[in-house]
Amino acid sequence: MKKQIIISLLSLLLFGLLISSCTEKPQMIRIGLIADIQYCDCDTRGSRFYRNSLPKLEAAVDDINRENVDFTVNLGDLVDRDTENNLRAILSRLGNLEKMVYNTTGNHDYDGVVDNDALYKELGMPSAYYSFKKGSWRFIMLNTNEVASYANVAGTELESELTEMQERIRKTGRKNGASYNGGISRQQMNWLKQELETAQKKKEYVIVFSHHPLYAASGLTALNDLEILEVLASFSCVKAGISGHHHPGDFGTYKEIPFITTEGMIETENENAYGVLELTADQILLKGKGRTKSYDLPIKQ
Repeated sequence: MKKQIIISLLSLLLFGLLISSCTEKPQMIRIGLIADIQYCDCDTRGSRFYRNSLPKLEAAVDDINRENVDFTVNLGDLVDRDTENNLRAILSRLGNLEKMVYNTTGNHDYDGVVDNDALYKELGMPSAYYSFKKGSWRFIMLNTNEVASYANVAGTELESELTEMQERIRKTGRKNGASYNGGISRQQMNWLKQELETAQKKKEYVIVFSHHPLYAASGLTALNDLEILEVLASFSCVKAGISGHHHPGDFGTYKEIPFITTEGMIETENENAYGVLELTADQILLKGKGRTKSYDLPIKQ
């Protein structure tokens, strides 16, 4: 009888441990977030204090290191112009981050660039667009500059895709057809679908990072934002989109997916702008620093 009781107790204990391991929530992930540093060794113009981006970035790097993040995401526009002569100053300071930094490009980063692949290599990007994983999260780094007038598309297949996007925008009377906006190619769209299908099967959570906003930020969204949104909205694994490009920042929700446009570091003489993103199984928390707004968002299940 005692033996049966002991066996029953051990079985209950084992069952409890199995249930606990199956329902254990993912470990919190902490991410440094930077957008639109837009440094240039140039005189101030309006609210853009180009040289001041260096001390701002230095302060942000020091603070992000103290925040003990798992990695940092930089959303593009590292420089304002003349990439060859201005980029090294930014990369040397980003190199002081104690954890990995994942970069994407912004429209300004292509100024004077004739070899896109060389730019991606200098930024430590494995390719024009890519993804990486941390725990149960998959992070997708879209390149919304792939199809753009400034991104060396002349004479390539991407040039015809750009013409199609611009014509569609013109016909529908939308406002996002400016020359500083870009989109993603059909090839990148297919890649995005494959990434999301894989994440869905593996029951992963997904955040999509991009330079150009995909929603809200009227007039500054990606050229084919509507097509991208429909793809994202068809997968329940997508939990948020985060972008830069629109320096004042913005926020909107599309079909239950929150889209954050984070503030640009370049703006104002002294006030900084960056953040720390905290991810749990049920919450997305952006702790804004300086001008960057904070958000506390529940994760849709």
